[in-house]
Amino acid sequence: MVIFGIIELNKLKEHEEINPTHLVQIQKWIERDGLLKNPIIVDKKTKIILDGHHRYNSLKNLNCSKIVVYFVDYSSSEIKVKSWKKRKIVTKRDVIKAGLSENKLPPKTSRHIIPKKPLNLCIPLKELR
Repeated sequence: MVIFGIIELNKLKEHEEINPTHLVQIQKWIERDGLLKNPIIVDKKTKIILDGHHRYNSLKNLNCSKIVVYFVDYSSSEIKVKSWKKRKIVTKRDVIKAGLSENKLPPKTSRHIIPKKPLNLCIPLKELR
């Protein structure tokens, strides 16, 4: 089950580091459009970001205090995690451990497969400040 919401940025936890070059690119797009076009995906229990670290950090840099999220039940067997990297195995346990600690995974380590991924929507930045 997916639940839509708006949450304070400081309530969320990251499990991956970000790529600074990609962050600049994403931030420029968001700032240019004045919109967050894709909500991030977050585990409803732990508040760990599963997808959207660069959007999350872009909004922080743009002085937003809130972000649009889709909460999912990460314990659901429907949600799968794989690695973007060949011959690398990443598990849900790895994601949770990284999200609850200071030891983040490298950028683009985990790739989450969420079967009922919600549709995109656009939220003006002024609503997130």
